[in-house]
Amino acid sequence: MKRVLLFLATNLAVILLLSIVASLLGFGHPTGRGGALDLGALLGFAAVFGFGGSFISLWISKWMAKRSTGAEVIDTPRNDMEAWLLDTVARQAKEAGIAMPEVAIYPSPEINAFATGPSKNNALVAVSVGLLEQMSPDEAEAVLAHEVSHVANGDMVTLTLIQGVVNTFVIFIARIIGHIVDQFLRSNDNENSGYGIGYMITVFIAEMVLGIFASVIVMWFSRQREFRADAGGARLAGREKMIAALERLRALHEPSHLPDAMLAFGIGSRPSSLGELFMTHPPLEQRIEALRRG
Repeated sequence: MKRVLLFLATNLAVILLLSIVASLLGFGHPTGRGGALDLGALLGFAAVFGFGGSFISLWISKWMAKRSTGAEVIDTPRNDMEAWLLDTVARQAKEAGIAMPEVAIYPSPEINAFATGPSKNNALVAVSVGLLEQMSPDEAEAVLAHEVSHVANGDMVTLTLIQGVVNTFVIFIARIIGHIVDQFLRSNDNENSGYGIGYMITVFIAEMVLGIFASVIVMWFSRQREFRADAGGARLAGREKMIAALERLRALHEPSHLPDAMLAFGIGSRPSSLGELFMTHPPLEQRIEALRRG
């Protein structure tokens, strides 16, 4: 319940902020009130909401991750395990050429880990209690290397840019379709009365449909990033260790329970009822085979 309330409150705050920004930039009413459509204003409006939401989410990603998962950052190690985690991430970060990320542990029995943060030099790497309890040191080292590779590859920023582009086009095209439908339905006696219910319904449906196609694009890029992070993990920790970690995940066959915002950056994945096109991660078999071929 706490996670849901945090999600709703954050999204409402983002929408309010972006609405204010759009109004200040002159994009408050991009589609006018009948007549010709101002495509420039509409594109500006779409970009503010498309990129703005994505970049705000990136900017607060570490804060959201800590609160949604209950992750506790290790400032001073309290035991040998925490000291090993800090030393391992520090060594891998130095080898990858990035600043030392924050390292955290979050309370979950699943075997998983994730990386997030607004930049390569301002990131968070978190592992679950389940991973520390059920994986060998070599396997855990490979998982950490995978997450450090996500950070070094700039995957958080890359995915944010991709998400911003597709969001912008979804908003832009949906409102063009809505405008066309509204003009078709409009009668002569109310052509200056503003958009009607037909416009709102059309935009809603168009955003839903276009959003599905946009998700396919984003998920494809996400899967390619996983192959790159696996390869990076193999370079930092060793190919056999990386393969062993993925084999352990496959043997346990537990879907990820990470919040959706962090799912794309976890080591584990969540199956999709709509097939591989909507999966953030490739099947583990494909990832293992790619490492063996590489």
